[in-house]
Amino acid sequence: MANEEKYKILLVDDEEDNLMLLYRTLRNKYELTKTTSPKEAIEILKTKFFHLVISDHKMPEMDGVQFLQFVNEYSPDTVKILLTAYSDASILIDAINSAKIYRYVKKPYTPDELLLVVDASLEYFQLKKDNETLVKDLKELFSGTVNAITEALDAKDSYTMGRSKRVTYYSVQIAQRIGLESSEIGKIELAGLLHDIGMIGVNDKILSKVDKLTSEEYEEIKKHVSYSVKILEDIKQLNDVVKIIKYHHEHFSGNGYPEGLKGEQIPLGSRIIAIADAFDSMMSSRVYRPPLSAQDAYKIIAENKNLQFDPELIPHFKEVVKEIISSQN
Repeated sequence: MANEEKYKILLVDDEEDNLMLLYRTLRNKYELTKTTSPKEAIEILKTKFFHLVISDHKMPEMDGVQFLQFVNEYSPDTVKILLTAYSDASILIDAINSAKIYRYVKKPYTPDELLLVVDASLEYFQLKKDNETLVKDLKELFSGTVNAITEALDAKDSYTMGRSKRVTYYSVQIAQRIGLESSEIGKIELAGLLHDIGMIGVNDKILSKVDKLTSEEYEEIKKHVSYSVKILEDIKQLNDVVKIIKYHHEHFSGNGYPEGLKGEQIPLGSRIIAIADAFDSMMSSRVYRPPLSAQDAYKIIAENKNLQFDPELIPHFKEVVKEIISSQN
């Protein structure tokens, strides 16, 4: 970042000497604001954006973890560093999780050590913003194409009308509830819209068949995953999205396809879409069966946790289903 656009850092430490040490260490590279009061810092944050906040851990007004929780509420994009004398790993892990702290720096530290952590933290901030911009640009670039493809799929099989958009909605709702970053949610959104693009290559007679599929016909249906990959794989900007699409029919137990991946070997986005895809499929009308209710479809998914679906995602999906049921009443 150019000098006229220096990264902005807020420094918070109740001890003036420590605060000045921080200030002297960073003043040549960054635009700094400092205060000894976390309450004052919160008021400052309400009126000004900071790329990074560095806070001491033990302070009388409120401790650093509580303060950084406020930072996360007011400015979720801001990266947070905690300065601490604690060595108890459980305390630090709780702090990192509750306040979404990027790094902690153990006291005592040298100026060089602090600078390395600050530089790495701001690189992380920039990478996140670049990823968010990339995903936004991709969504804008492909929005027309995605709409044309989903309309073509809807025309090919009337029973899947609007399916991609519904699967996308459920997937994004789950992703938001587990606290994924906006760039990752954006990739899942694109993957949801495109997850069945390969169906365009499956024989119409198989898609519209009323009777039970033969094993050969089921194998043909399964090929839609490889068709999807072939259609999208040459678009380098969609590499992460293609990986999500490729593995959304893997099962948590390892009995899915195309590669029989198991548990966390399966990309998180794929595990999310697997739930949304199955849920929408069960709630969609078919020639050979009526649609299930949201409650019944959720019950089947919950019964298949650890088998087909990631058990850690089920409680978050339950909240999504509650909202769906509430909106239907």
